[in-house]
Formats: sequence, structure tokens, C-alpha cells
Amino acid sequence: MSGSETKELLYIETEDLSLYIKGMPYNARFENLSQYRKHSVIEKEAMRFKVSGENIDSVEFYDVETDSLEVEDGHSYSPIFFENGTYQIVISPKTDKKVSFYHEHPGLRSAVEPVGRGKNPILMGNLQFMNEVGFTSFQVKHNGKTLIDVTLEIFPTKLSYKDDYRKLLEEVNDEVYNLAFHFIKKTFLGASNHLSENPSLTEFYRLIEFYFESFIKSIQRIEEQPHHQLLTEHQMVRGERIKKLDNKGRKHLRRNPRLFIETENGMVLHDKPVFPVKGLNTRKTITYDTLENRFVKWMMERLSHKLADMAKKVASQSGRYERAVDEELLGNIMSMQKKLKTFMNKPFWKSISSIDRTVTSMVIQRKIGYRDAYKIYLVVTRGLALEGELFKMSVKDVATLYEYWTYLKMGQILRKNYVSEYQDVVAIRHGTLFVDLDQTSNAKQVFTHPQTGERIVLSFQKREGKLPTVTQKPDIMLEVEKKHSHNRYHYVFDAKYRIDFGFGTGTAEKVGPLEEDINTMHRYRDALVKKHHQRDSYERYSFGSYVLFPWNEEQTYLEHPFYKSIDEVNIGGLPFLPNSTVLVERLVDRLVESNPEDLQEEGVLPTGAWTHWESSLDEKVLVGTVNDAQMYHEYKKFGYFELDSAVLRKGWQSSEYVALYVTSDVSAQTGVANGIEFYGRVHDLKIQGTRVRFEVESWRKLKRGIRPVGYGIQSHMLTTMALLEQAEELPELFMKSGEEIKLWRMLRRLSSKVLTSLDDTSVDRARKVQAYQIGHVEVLFNSVSKRIEVLQNDELLNTVSLDVLQKHPAQAFKVIKDSVYM
Repeated sequence: MSGSETKELLYIETEDLSLYIKGMPYNARFENLSQYRKHSVIEKEAMRFKVSGENIDSVEFYDVETDSLEVEDGHSYSPIFFENGTYQIVISPKTDKKVSFYHEHPGLRSAVEPVGRGKNPILMGNLQFMNEVGFTSFQVKHNGKTLIDVTLEIFPTKLSYKDDYRKLLEEVNDEVYNLAFHFIKKTFLGASNHLSENPSLTEFYRLIEFYFESFIKSIQRIEEQPHHQLLTEHQMVRGERIKKLDNKGRKHLRRNPRLFIETENGMVLHDKPVFPVKGLNTRKTITYDTLENRFVKWMMERLSHKLADMAKKVASQSGRYERAVDEELLGNIMSMQKKLKTFMNKPFWKSISSIDRTVTSMVIQRKIGYRDAYKIYLVVTRGLALEGELFKMSVKDVATLYEYWTYLKMGQILRKNYVSEYQDVVAIRHGTLFVDLDQTSNAKQVFTHPQTGERIVLSFQKREGKLPTVTQKPDIMLEVEKKHSHNRYHYVFDAKYRIDFGFGTGTAEKVGPLEEDINTMHRYRDALVKKHHQRDSYERYSFGSYVLFPWNEEQTYLEHPFYKSIDEVNIGGLPFLPNSTVLVERLVDRLVESNPEDLQEEGVLPTGAWTHWESSLDEKVLVGTVNDAQMYHEYKKFGYFELDSAVLRKGWQSSEYVALYVTSDVSAQTGVANGIEFYGRVHDLKIQGTRVRFEVESWRKLKRGIRPVGYGIQSHMLTTMALLEQAEELPELFMKSGEEIKLWRMLRRLSSKVLTSLDDTSVDRARKVQAYQIGHVEVLFNSVSKRIEVLQNDELLNTVSLDVLQKHPAQAFKVIKDSVYM
């Protein structure tokens, strides 16, 4: 360790030894000590430390403001120990006592070793705190006895310890609880979950108070429709009183032939008419004393006992500190216990016996009342058992904490606007709630768009195997489903607890993600491919990849090249911290709300791809009118369509398909649906005099017919194959401009019933789209003001400029969606 900025940070002098720690008193965010000194004056973030032990003569601590060691006098000091920092420690004995260094972490413990050959060599080594923050303690010992105990506070380099780090911890904790409660009741936890002196008892009270009324309601539902069983009873009766004989009754008579006597009108047995003197009569009765009801009664008893125990502790004043009894708290507990006892004293529950085994039946898991009572009982009595790496993780490990927070926070962002359908971050296993969030599992949250019904899937550590090269496992994968699109749009978000502070560059390019992390994003997008079996070729399914890094100055970052690159190539970085989520929220909102065509256009394509797409997506279709029943049968039978060359419109030669529009007269004569149902690929053109004949390979049927809805086609019209496959009504085939098609596709995502109004009832004579209509809302183009207007009953609800529709379609979609559903 060397350099002009290296300072002595801590010096301790005792009768037995002297100890000093040397290192750089500022972190990687600052180029030099003077820059950090200015920052520390503004932030006023104070570091806590503690030194205790035997015969301490003096403790000196480095003060950033005075740039010198000062005698520790209890005043606050700016932080000088940071994660990923390396600090040299030297311990020099003064007496014959053999000293040793101890730290709970074996790596740090072994890093400090004796140096020299004397009886009492000095101890020397480097302490490196990697991605760990918070308090760290070490001791200097002699024969197992502690001579000095030092506790230092390690600060994060990329976060504000006071704001961001503690907020990360709090939000991870809150979000895990919220997921659990959403899983149980589709509601969020309405009480706080801060730590206290007695977390288990306090947590129980907080949860029982919040869920007690729901638990009582579920018990009432059980009483209204209790689970029951049919019980078969056998009773010995006289022969003439036997009404129903089951297998057991028949066996009993077979084994006791002495019960039969001869009689004139009996049944014939061994050629003799006989009748039983007595036998077992079968009777069915209903019983409510089932395992499930016993289990519910046991749950009530357990909660009552727990409340009684809590009441005793609250009422007790014994202990180290005398305190006044909280009468209100005690009253709440006693009230809940009394209510439970009232239920248990009802005749119904008194008739239920005690349970003697574990119950995991489908009734408990699914039946209304039973299911709710069981899940509430689980949460109230057992809370959350954190399993996997989230549980093992030390809260000091900021990099892992940041990784988990980014995933949970993105789920929270989605849950604000979209309906949560499923999640397996929190699950019930063996009667306890577990949190699975580690690098060996694939946690998943599924959401639904409330208006379009499209699915959104957010995966954590999703393992992408079966790739041509190597398996990929990005931190977060966002999959967005779109209506009227066969593709799912995949986006990679990778949390990187690393920052390039960009020393020596211009301000706009200063703080951002590391270049190597951006390179990793390129790797993800290129590596994530799937095989298209029909074409026997691979295609990329990741449309964008983004680094999430811990920084909080979002406004300044807007000028960074790696932010601008998101708009250009859909790869870049975004700052993401508890108080800096705007840019990520904006991006997620755009990805979910955009039309599939807009997302498709954002992808970077191989050379020549646009030419190939233009030739395939804009395949022209000539829609011809059939107004003669005989000709319809001939067209279908011989595979052709014919038109007079004099009426053909410009561009007809580019038609690769022909579709048949059947008029209402032909429909009445043939029984074929009025509209368009059949189309075929043109394989040859023949000109015979004034007639043009389109020979088709074969007639294919559309997945859904296109209805006329008051419109018609006089002769023929040109459209595209993409519109023909998506349209449901005839005027939808008219759309020619990009704005009309874009707007129509937006509206089709909101509703399949979009009415299109043209300026003429003959589609081939129409010149423009007048308006689209969803329910009572009209959406129309205003060519004069160059904007889209949303109206209801002739009242203007909202407007969107055509410029916004072209450049920010997701923003336009949001405005229209909010207007339609307001």
C-alpha cells in the first residue's frame, strides 16, 4: 500500500501493545481527499466506532476535516473505512505477552500473521472488506483473554449508507412480506414490520391484530357450510324392521343361519321359504366430527393459548425494568381471546372431538373458509421462513442485496399497474411460507395487463439452456406478450454493483456502468437465440439488454452515452436505487405498453433484413367482388379469379394473393357467408382479351371471416396479407397510412370490437378513415391540427399529436387507454 493519500487512520496505545491501521480515508467515488472532504461536509454522514479493553492509554482517530490523527473525544467523524478497501494493520507487543489476532471471518483472521523471529513478533496484515458493509469487530487476545476489542463501521462506496443502503434492506424486507401476503389474500400488509426487542412475539401480535377479523369471518363461513361425512350405522333389529341390508348385514346372516326360521311368505333358501328373526339394519347419518373440523378447532385453541400467553407477558411487570402495563394493548389481546372462546363454546364446536393426526386434505387447501383459516393461521403463527441464499446472505453483502432488490423492485413496479396472477418467490411448503430467491432457482412473477389481457413474466436467474454455444443465466428476464403477435418479446436486465466513475472525462460522460458490463449485455442479446424449425435457422429473441447500476443522479445521467444507446440499439445502462427508479419505470412502461410492431422496429437487424421483411410483410392481396353465384362455384372449383382489365387499379400487378369478397346476393343463393372467407396465392397471370385471369395454387380459408358491417366492394381493392389475417370487418382493410394502421393496432390491443368508419360505404371508393370507435368512445384523425382526438358524446376527452404517435407510441397508447377506461 502506497501513495500520498495513504494515512494513519487509527492508533491505539495500551500498556501491553500499540496498534495502528493505515489506508486511504476516502472511497472510489472521489479522486482525492480534498474532493471527499467537500462531500463529507455536505453529507455529514457520521461513522460509529468503539474501542474497549484493558489498560488503554490513548485512542487516536483520523479526522477528515483536520487531515490528522485526533485524540478520540466522543465527537462524530466522517466515514473513513469502505467496502473493497484494503487497510494495513500492525500490532506491536510491548511486553512478553504473546498476542494473537481474532476476527470471526476466517479470511480476515488468517490475513494478520506474526512477522519476525523474536519471542514476541509483531502482527501484520491487510484487512479487505470486499462487498461487505456495516459493523465489523476484531480482538487482540492473550491466552484467550481479550486485551482490546475494536468495532469499526464499514461504509458502501456506491451507495449513500444513510439513505440507499438502509432503504435497500427495508424494501427487500417489505417486498418479501408483501409477496407473502399477496400470495395469501391478494392484499398487502397493512402494518409495519420493523425489528423490536422481541421480534417473534411482536410479529405475532402485529399479524394476529391485522388478520383476526378475517380469521373470524372464515370460521363463520365454516359454520354456515361445514364439511360433513355420511356415517353408516348398523343396529340389530327384528327381521320385519330390516329396511336396508348392506354387505356387512348379508355377511352377518350368512355366518348365523340359526337366525332364519321357516315361514310361508319368506325368501327361498335351499328349497325352503325362510325369514330372519333379526339382523343388522343399515342407517346413514350425517356427522360434522370430521378431521377437517377437528383441525379448525385445534387452530382456534392454539391461537387462544398463544393470546393467553401474550396477555400474561404484557400484564407482568417483572424483569430488569419496571414498566406500566399497557391497558389498551392488554384489552385488545383479551378481547380477541374472549371472541375465540365464545366460538369454541358453541354447541357445534363442542361436539367436535380433539385431533389426533396431521391434516392435509383438499378440503383444507381449497374449500372456502377452511382454506382462508388455514393460510391465515400459517402466517400468524409461523411468519416467513426464509430459505435459500436470501436467508444465508449476510446483510453486509451489498452486491447480493442489490441483486435481490432489483428483481423485487421491478416486480413491485409492475404490480402497481398490472394485475399479479402468479408468483413462486413465496410458496407454502410443509405448512410454512418459504422464500426462494437464490442463484440455483428460477423465481417467477406473472402479471396481466388489465385492459389488453396480455401476459408479462418477470423471471429471476432464468437458466437459458439448449443454446448453440453456452448456457446463459441473466439476473432478470422480462417477457412481454402482445396481442396479434406470435412472438414474445424478451428483455434482459442485469444488476451490476459496479460503477465507472469516469475520472478525467467530461461531466456528461462521467458516472455510468462499466464498459465490460455493457459488453456482457451485447453477449446476452447475441447468445439468446432459438431455432425456427420451419426455416431451419436461428433467430434472436432478446430485443434489448440493460445494466442496472447503483447511482442516484438520474437527471445528469440522461446525457451519458450508455443512456442514449438504449434509444439507438436497445442496449445500455440505467441507474437504479430506492430513490432513483424513474428511468427504469419509464422503460418498463414503454416495453409493456408499446405495440408489437414498434418493439420489432427497435431491434437491431442483420444486413439485408429490412429488404427481406418489406418483401414478406407487405405481400399485396387483391380482394375481388363475386356477385354471381355460378361464377363463385367456378372460381372455387377451377382455382382462379377474373377481372376486366379496364377496371384494374394501379399496382394490381404486385398482387401475390387473391381473396374473394362474396356479396349478400351470392350469399343468399349459395349459403356462403357474406364477406371474405377464402384467399389463395397467385401462381400465374393470364390475359385473355380484355380479361385478366389470376390462377391460384389453392383456396385457403381465413381463421375468421371478415364481415361487411354495412360496407361493400364495388369491383376490387388492394390490401396487405398482414391486414387480411388480422381484420374482422371490411373497412379495416382500407387502411393505407402508417398512422392509421398504428392507431388501429393500438385500439385492437384494447378491444377486438373496434368499429372503423370510412367516408364512403364502398371501400374501394373511400378516401380516408373518418374515425375508430370503441364502445361510446370515438378516436379520429384531425388532419388540420395534425393530432388524434378522443371524444365521447362529441365532448373532447384528450388529444395526442401525430408526432407523439410516431416517436413515442407507448406514450400515445397510454393516453388513449386512459381515455377509453376513464
